[in-house]
Amino acid sequence: MRNAFMAKWLWLSLLAVILDQASKLTIASSMQLYQSIEITPFFKLTYVHNTGAAFSFLSEAGGWQRWFFAGLAMAISVVIAVWLTRLKKHETLLAVALALVLGGAIGNLIDRLAYGYVIDFLDVYYQSWHWPAFNIADSAITLGVILMLAESFGFSHSKDSGVL
Repeated sequence: MRNAFMAKWLWLSLLAVILDQASKLTIASSMQLYQSIEITPFFKLTYVHNTGAAFSFLSEAGGWQRWFFAGLAMAISVVIAVWLTRLKKHETLLAVALALVLGGAIGNLIDRLAYGYVIDFLDVYYQSWHWPAFNIADSAITLGVILMLAESFGFSHSKDSGVL
């Protein structure tokens, strides 16, 4: 019964991985490294390789970080998969959040194992200030974490339960 509940949400993880990998393959095959295409006055597609973690943390560490972050992503994925199997039926928002984080983690893990870096291409900026480039997997992880926070503040509880 518990595995059926987890399987119910794995489609969302799979969707995140497919969208992430398809977008990265499209960018890598149609753009040159560091090429930018302006979409709006505050958003560009900019093809970059990130050998580090979020915000290029440890990107200049000499190569060991590839395996560290890959191992970390694998461990987190296992923990999330187990967590999904232990959720109750009413924990829908948490299940969605965990499925998104799992899909994002796997999407970036595929890059690390296949290339040794993560393909980033979403570039949000204002004048000369740029947010670090990111990808669909990063977006899924971020949305999942936001949903987890919302769930922890009680946004998933129904009005019938008497809890906000």
